[in-house]
Amino acid sequence: MKRALCLLFAILLCACSGDPLPADRLAYAGEWRADTVLLVITPDGNVHYRREDRDPNVKVSIDAPIKKFEGNDFLVGLGPFTTKFVVSKPPELVDGQYRMTVDGRELVRTRAFGGREA
Repeated sequence: MKRALCLLFAILLCACSGDPLPADRLAYAGEWRADTVLLVITPDGNVHYRREDRDPNVKVSIDAPIKKFEGNDFLVGLGPFTTKFVVSKPPELVDGQYRMTVDGRELVRTRAFGGREA
């Protein structure tokens, strides 16, 4: 029984990590911010997302791997639970800062990962 639990725990840990970002998506990697949003995408394919709305009782938090990209959008989640991040403007350099529009919010990259500098 103990051995089976250890094996299950190891499988769950492996399931929590994402696949590395594809080479054509490395510009997504970094720490992205807006007034009430923090989005961190790591080169190894994991996402940390926090959003606080104007209502102090409404907060959104997601920590999960990227499952796949659909066009510019990306799906994040574990098992059957998935959240789609709609990217209407992929990362681009504008006036010396990388910007990306996700779920209707313009984000600015404040920190780069994986050798890509903002």
